[in-house]
Amino acid sequence: MNELTVQEADFIESGSRTFRQTNLAFFAAGFVTFITLYDVQPLLPEFAREFGVPAAMASLPLSVTTCTLAVAMLLAGTISETLGRKPVMVFSLVLTSLLALLTACSHSLASLIAIRFVQGIVLAGLPSVAMAYLSEEIAPSSIGAAMGLYISGNAIGGMTGRIFTATVTDLASWRLAMALIGVACLALSGYFIRHLPPSNHFRRHPFAVRYLFTSLAGQLRDPALLALYGLAFMVMGSFVTLYNYITFRLLGHPYNLSQTLVSLIFLVYFLGSYSSSAMGALVNRFGRRPLIRAGLTAMALGTAITLAAPLPLIIVGIAIFTCGFFGTHSVASSWVGRHARTAKAQASSLYLFFYYLGSSISGTAGGFCWTHAGWGGVAGLIGLLLASALLITTRQADTA
Repeated sequence: MNELTVQEADFIESGSRTFRQTNLAFFAAGFVTFITLYDVQPLLPEFAREFGVPAAMASLPLSVTTCTLAVAMLLAGTISETLGRKPVMVFSLVLTSLLALLTACSHSLASLIAIRFVQGIVLAGLPSVAMAYLSEEIAPSSIGAAMGLYISGNAIGGMTGRIFTATVTDLASWRLAMALIGVACLALSGYFIRHLPPSNHFRRHPFAVRYLFTSLAGQLRDPALLALYGLAFMVMGSFVTLYNYITFRLLGHPYNLSQTLVSLIFLVYFLGSYSSSAMGALVNRFGRRPLIRAGLTAMALGTAITLAAPLPLIIVGIAIFTCGFFGTHSVASSWVGRHARTAKAQASSLYLFFYYLGSSISGTAGGFCWTHAGWGGVAGLIGLLLASALLITTRQADTA
């Protein structure tokens, strides 16, 4: 009884039973979010073949989802201010799991894009609200570690989705893979519902359209947050562009790998999972800005290495790039929650809006680079995005 009273009154501290329970629940939620969001990524060449479309068109089942996700998150944060954090996240997880099952019924590119369009809207209820929940309920000294573990779930979910769909596609069909993912996500959603503690520091606000726009405008007037939003756009744009088109490169000459073998490259997500946790734990020791610059430098180095022809070097480059990405995202995303003094859900929503907008725009633009300039063109686009991100860090306000 005394333990319950303390948990209700205090923030959740690292090392406590509630901290572990919360992290596992969000690990499951991040897994569901990213396995359903990115399970189609290794299938882009398959879509191009089956539906007879170029690479840029084949990327739309992913780009459309991230685009609608980005826009819908601006509203999802405000809705959670009225309905509460947990109800919005539960609705998001259950409905996106059901839509994953429906994806298996797609028999045209148009129907696939339509379902993925809706799925992006539904998915919006989890990422920005999760960041707000963690920033409200976790002790300030533990928020970096908690966010790192949550992003680890994202990383492993994304990795599992990519490997699983590619393997099942080789053995049977991508539609069977989508159906099995939907069933697994429903089970994990049930775990989240049962084990996530209720919000103890949440303060409900009546829903008002005016509040939505005034709170968003307030966040956009903050130079420190604007810098973090710009970083989100550039970093995620780079990440999705690399993973979208490395599959096209490795499926073709001179590598001629199978879908299953190409998907094994996503095992480097384990390194990304470790990187996000490690960087979150190092924030208090080294500071956020130096760690972000280190992550961006690693991404640039990894991109340069992928220009080499030998397959082992390409894999090394992807691994370095992935570690840099997850470390950078872990630090930057937790920085948003720490810096925003009010409307934390809206601040997080805007961060993720730019994050997924970068994914949508660069992810499709990379298709044109691939078609007209091959991997060198894709790497050039990534390099431009990372150079812009590094420039932002040099101009970033010290108050961030």
